[in-house]
Amino acid sequence: MRALYTASSGMAAQELNVELISNNIANMRTAGFKRQRAEFQDLLYQSMRRVGSSSSDAGTVLPTGVDIGSGVKLVATPRVMSQGTVSPTEKTYDVAIRGEGFFQVELPDGTTAYTRDGSFELDPNGQLVTADGYTVSPGITVPNNTISVAISAAGQVEATVAGQTAPQALGQLQLARFINKSGLEAKGDNLFLETEASGAPLQDVPGGEGFGTLLQGYLEQSNVNAVTEISDLIAAQRAYEMNSKVISSADQMLQNASSMMR
Repeated sequence: MRALYTASSGMAAQELNVELISNNIANMRTAGFKRQRAEFQDLLYQSMRRVGSSSSDAGTVLPTGVDIGSGVKLVATPRVMSQGTVSPTEKTYDVAIRGEGFFQVELPDGTTAYTRDGSFELDPNGQLVTADGYTVSPGITVPNNTISVAISAAGQVEATVAGQTAPQALGQLQLARFINKSGLEAKGDNLFLETEASGAPLQDVPGGEGFGTLLQGYLEQSNVNAVTEISDLIAAQRAYEMNSKVISSADQMLQNASSMMR
């Protein structure tokens, strides 16, 4: 019976939907995390009576047809790239992006990755790095005798060094943005990679046309909304239950038909 396979595709789709929701909820406190949502498409149809086909020798056509669907499939899990809440941390090297753009990170193999997580630290050489030790591009090194570091909204990094009255310029942070942010490949560790779908990165200083600005001492939190996720979870559970009910009903119908043949 076709209903068994159709309902089973619905159960499989909702199972994947719940997995996405669980990942969103698990990353509610992950800095710079962007939630995912599930997008579905219907599967192929079997035409019992094709719409528009001839219905008589007089040339009349069917205004409607009879099409039986075969279920549903998960077609995409795009990321929602909306701005997350910006929260104070009081850490010198924590930087949040307000608006468009990604920080650029140099991986050990020379690949450039992109992140919204601005929880930076200093390595033993005084270089600005991520929590995993990856260099923030372009490289910025803080002198050992630095008293304080200031990062402006435009990404200019300056240090107050012992024995000097004027601040010392250390470098300029840059941001990258993409024509299709949802096309970026999630690598894990709060990092994204460029793909053909995302397009090539556009680079500029913070505050440039189409780019956001920076805020020192703050971090962008995830854009996961707990109420929305719980609502989606309940809807997915109910859809799963209804599909399982269809399977039970189809099974009962098959049992009835089988008993009639005995």
